[in-house]
Order: sequence, then C-alpha cells, then structure tokens
Amino acid sequence: MSAENDRSVFDLEERLLEFAARIIRFAEALPNTAAGRHVAGQVLRSGSSPMAQHGEAQAAESRRDFIHKMKIALKELRETDRWLKLIHRVPLLKKTELLEPLIQETDELIRVFVTSIKTAEAKK
Repeated sequence: MSAENDRSVFDLEERLLEFAARIIRFAEALPNTAAGRHVAGQVLRSGSSPMAQHGEAQAAESRRDFIHKMKIALKELRETDRWLKLIHRVPLLKKTELLEPLIQETDELIRVFVTSIKTAEAKK
C-alpha cells in the first residue's frame, strides 16, 4: 500500500470519527420531548455506526467481507441522512441552518462509500 493510500485511509477514519462526534453533540442538542428523544436515539445509533463499521471493514477477512461491512456502513449513513432530513422538516431545532453542514457531510460520506464499494467490487 502506498503512502497516499495510507493517508486516504487515515483521513476517512478521522473523518468518520469527527462525524460521529458531531452526531453525538447534535443529538444532545435535540429537545427533551418524546419526539426529540426518539429521533436523538435513532440518529445516535445510525450516525455513530459507520465509524465502527469502517473499522470492521479494515479488519475484514476477505474482499467479500470488506464489501459487506462497507455496505452496512453505507446503509447506516443513508439512514442518518433520512433522520437529519426529518429533523429539518419538523423542525426539531429552531436553528435548522445548523443541520445543513451535517447533511452535506452525510451526503459526501455516502458518495465516498459508494465509490469505495464499487472499486472493491470491480477488483473481485
């Protein structure tokens, strides 16, 4: 593996760690209402999962296992995207503009995972 590939893996790892941290801080800011608590729990689960799934993918036992774990992370990112859009639609936060950067990062991470999965599948 080249130094450039090492850096891109690290960058994605760091990006997912920061994304999970942002999700946690965001969920803590949701209102302490029935809807707020429910959605906070959902977005916490789906939004922190990609970080862990990516770690699992890095330790995959085969290319097939790697692809499977990356697809799980992608699924969780897509779920997070839906929850964030629901929070915006309701809105559960008064300052919905705070959601935009998080929705954008979710979209970018989805694109990264789709590309990575396609690349891995092409190398099967």
